[in-house]
Amino acid sequence: MSKVEILEELPRLTARDRSQLFARLAELHEADLVSGDEPTPAERQALDEALAEFERDRNPGEPWRDVLRQVRQSSR
Repeated sequence: MSKVEILEELPRLTARDRSQLFARLAELHEADLVSGDEPTPAERQALDEALAEFERDRNPGEPWRDVLRQVRQSSR
């Protein structure tokens, strides 16, 4: 099946199928990044912008355990 055929078939898939497909594509993309492939220029720019924003703010956020505790308390 060609890329064109795959793209044409996407709208015919159910939302669940598209979600599964998206998850699998994300896994493959992550594997590519882990294997040493360089980020694309757009990905590099997004990473650079996020790092610059973090360095300006220096707020690391809240520890995950605190956020989880707050969520659990609010759902009671």
